[in-house]
Amino acid sequence: MTSMNPIELNLFASRVAAICDEMGLVLRRAAFSPNIKDRLDFSCALFGVNGELFAQADHMPVHLGSMAFAMGSVVRELDWRPGDTLVLNDPFLGGTHLPDVTLIAPVYVEEKLVGFVANRAHHANIGCETPGSMPVSSSLEEEGIIIPPTWLLRDGELQAEAMHLPDVVNGELTGDFAAQAGANQVGVLRLQQLVEKMSSLEYESGMAQLNDYADRIAASTIQALSPAEYHFEDYLDDDGCGTSEILLAIDLTIGADEVVLDLTGSSAMVAGNLNCPESVVAAAGYYCFRCLMPKDSPACEGLFRRIHIKTKPGSIVNAERPAAVAAGNVETSTRLVDLVFGALAQAMPANIAAASQGTMNNVAMGYIDEASNSRWDYYETVAGGMGAGPNFAGLDSVHTHMTNTLNTPVESLEMHYPLRVRNYTVRSGSGGAGDHRGGDGIVREYEFLERAHLTILSERRQFAPWGLHGAEPGAKGQNLLNGEELPGKCTLEVKPGDRLTIKSPGGGGWNAPP
Repeated sequence: MTSMNPIELNLFASRVAAICDEMGLVLRRAAFSPNIKDRLDFSCALFGVNGELFAQADHMPVHLGSMAFAMGSVVRELDWRPGDTLVLNDPFLGGTHLPDVTLIAPVYVEEKLVGFVANRAHHANIGCETPGSMPVSSSLEEEGIIIPPTWLLRDGELQAEAMHLPDVVNGELTGDFAAQAGANQVGVLRLQQLVEKMSSLEYESGMAQLNDYADRIAASTIQALSPAEYHFEDYLDDDGCGTSEILLAIDLTIGADEVVLDLTGSSAMVAGNLNCPESVVAAAGYYCFRCLMPKDSPACEGLFRRIHIKTKPGSIVNAERPAAVAAGNVETSTRLVDLVFGALAQAMPANIAAASQGTMNNVAMGYIDEASNSRWDYYETVAGGMGAGPNFAGLDSVHTHMTNTLNTPVESLEMHYPLRVRNYTVRSGSGGAGDHRGGDGIVREYEFLERAHLTILSERRQFAPWGLHGAEPGAKGQNLLNGEELPGKCTLEVKPGDRLTIKSPGGGGWNAPP
């Protein structure tokens, strides 16, 4: 095995990342739902033979970080063969929340396992009785079909145990499941071609060298911080089931070349669905420290070896079955980013930005007609304001941090669903005032053309996104139906002509206003 010089290592990193990019392009082009093809609510990655993250595309941090944390426990104990595909969404067995479905395929070269390809995509209909599959729930079973690690394909053949899945029709794989399987097939082919060109020994050596390089980057980043323990607290608004002011707490210990994120002081599990598995907490922590590293750092397991997560089983940040988790993956994960950055702002006050909107403003809607056995499901997240930083104002009306998606274009939304968008504008003045002003949120107004069931899961309606160094917080979010205020988390029936308005939060400002 030969040692790669810096140019060779850079080229190698680019080649494996390009495989993930191509997988993403295939998935987007082959998908049916606006969730995947328009909003880009999916992620693709490569893993080593033990499930260690090796490469990823610039997709969704909440998907990729959680896969990096949990993939090893999924793949190690199974009897893999060429042509296999595993499917799962169980949050307590390697998933995040039920709408995020993961497909994993092994890669063999000359009968030797060299790694895995995987993708995770959000499905608006995962068999939940509530359209959009994002209910105000109090147990996992209420949130849809639970898929433990299950063989979707074995030796390339569709398996009987997969016949109950939503996109398996008349014994054939269809829809977004087929798009995900096709994206993995492309990843398998491209990785086989790369390994065959290099040889498996050279590929394994390249993996080891790239991970070691990433580890050195992480060590250097941590060594630049001030060693100490930093405490920060924040509160979730409520869980939609009667519990409010839910504590998130972190003790961040920065050592000489390692960090510990201790969240054992956070709230116990709640009745609602803000609970999240530990993999989602890891995703938030990994993301925050990745933001401190050089932009061209390779996205692999080596980046995260020195970041240690500590949680308490049975807490909101390490939920146990059968806790509801639908909003944990979206709302709690986003607020955990605020929590980690709040602690880091004490360690490096001149470098950390103020809080961004701190919510994904989840809107799920649709209608189930039992008489005709038909339904429509729609789900999207709404952008908001980005927090300002030491040398920049916050961006207006963008998806931030754990959600790296786009909006659903008005044209696509109105073409696919009985909805009309009446207003879609920047929420002027919602960013926090400061020497650098926080970004503004969004006003998005939907008119219902048919009766529908509506669910909203949103945060930062009670606790505003904080500013830093004396600057003002961003404006709190607001949900309105026909001009009347709605709770941050609610579910209700709407009729034709009703109008829903989402006013998303602004970002916090940075430094006291001049």
